[in-house]
Amino acid sequence: MAFLYDTLLQEFGNRVISQVEIPAHISDNLKYSQRPYQIEAFQRFILCHSENFIGKPNKPLHLLFNMATGSGKTLVMAGLILHLYEAGYRNFLFFVNSNNIIQKTKDNFLNSNASKYLFKNKILFDGNEVQIKEVENFEEADKRNINIKFTTIQQLHFDLNNTKENSVTFEDFKNNKIVLIADEAHHLSSGTKNRQRLIDAFVPTWENTVDKILNQSYDNILLEFTATLDYESREIVTKYQDKVLYKYDLAQFRNDKYSKEINLIRSLYDEQDRIIQSLILNLYRQELATSHNINLKPVILFKAKRTIKESEDNKARFHKLIEDFSVGMIEKIKKTATVPIVQKAFSFFDKQGLSESEIVKRIQSNFRFENCLSANNDAEAEKNQILLNTLEDENNPIRAIFAVQKLNEGWDVLNLFDIVRLYEDRDGKNGKPGKTTLSEAQLIGRGARYYPFALEVGQDKYTRKFDNHISNDLKVLEELYYHTKENSRYISELKTALIATGVYEDDENLVTKQLS
Repeated sequence: MAFLYDTLLQEFGNRVISQVEIPAHISDNLKYSQRPYQIEAFQRFILCHSENFIGKPNKPLHLLFNMATGSGKTLVMAGLILHLYEAGYRNFLFFVNSNNIIQKTKDNFLNSNASKYLFKNKILFDGNEVQIKEVENFEEADKRNINIKFTTIQQLHFDLNNTKENSVTFEDFKNNKIVLIADEAHHLSSGTKNRQRLIDAFVPTWENTVDKILNQSYDNILLEFTATLDYESREIVTKYQDKVLYKYDLAQFRNDKYSKEINLIRSLYDEQDRIIQSLILNLYRQELATSHNINLKPVILFKAKRTIKESEDNKARFHKLIEDFSVGMIEKIKKTATVPIVQKAFSFFDKQGLSESEIVKRIQSNFRFENCLSANNDAEAEKNQILLNTLEDENNPIRAIFAVQKLNEGWDVLNLFDIVRLYEDRDGKNGKPGKTTLSEAQLIGRGARYYPFALEVGQDKYTRKFDNHISNDLKVLEELYYHTKENSRYISELKTALIATGVYEDDENLVTKQLS
């Protein structure tokens, strides 16, 4: 069954698509250079928006970009905003399903001092400076600048179906041509997936609200972005067949070397020793990077399963562990470690002249109370979203994150190198991964974002360098470790979930290491 991305390829071919010039109003106004797959996303949109062809979607235009976690969907959004401004659009509505993603996106779009701000300091069109303005409704918008309303889909749905003073209304979308940008857009299609869309056609739902907005004007445009599209669902395929303009999945992202490789470290260690092992590897990465003039502050995520209380208890026990940290704890791991990377870490420490007592001091210093952050509910995630989304910054002190489920979507982190699973049960059945394992695989996928570094002038710092040099010590800077208790059924289920995400091509790619 052909999707829109197939139709476009059949109509124009790879050569024509690749020859579409990225206009200066995109390339000159974005802060970051674009990767080849991001350029192709722009090229496909430009063709689809500007050219007529058999199979082109009808107006109002509704398109979806199915792009992997970590592939820079927000940069593509920024470029499309610039391009549509040039095409005459002034009003943009950004919506998503969670507040913390809203806050992060505002920072990326509005805060020129933020490390992940996406635009040049001055956005210029034909020599004239254009501002990006946040508005509450489009009555505040002006015709000179880029006007963006940020909201959650929940709040948008409520505001439109419960009209109040100064809130956005359906009339706003009828009187102004609008570009709607939906992030994590798979949440919009729960009705379709559950075969309720036709049944609920006259019942206000998130999905129907977005459809109604789009259809207020022939010139409105809806751009959806998601890394998660269920191609196994007949209803989803039917809805999106003529809308998926670009597909760049996690498997391709990994094959193109833009992600870390993921190693599974399984052991018979108890919870405390698994934590100590991760702390040793954390220090090893830091010291190894420093010895090669790479500025790296590696971060560990400690994962709870069910409740915020469970995660809070984990954090309390961790602080007590750091307070009581001792040479004896280090020596125990040193004596029992059979994993090569742990042995290599201790060998490196010995060559560097780092004694066990010095290792203890450095770990205690790195993981002081103020360097550890909890992200266990919406209030905390929103409050701390700047810290959570700037973990790579030199002035960000955070070294450890404690979480349950709140970081599975919308979390941008490059310097996460260890995830420690602080529970041992499983919820799979009949060899199939359960809900918890699937969410773990999703979290691992987020942690697989590559930490950029270069060892020589001209080297691509954004891609893996040591796939064919597995003995190189620096390969550890291109790997994410997932620490878990030995459980053969769980390991099998996790493998299945990871393969399904595209992190691995097959079982041979999953590196399984066992500690005695």
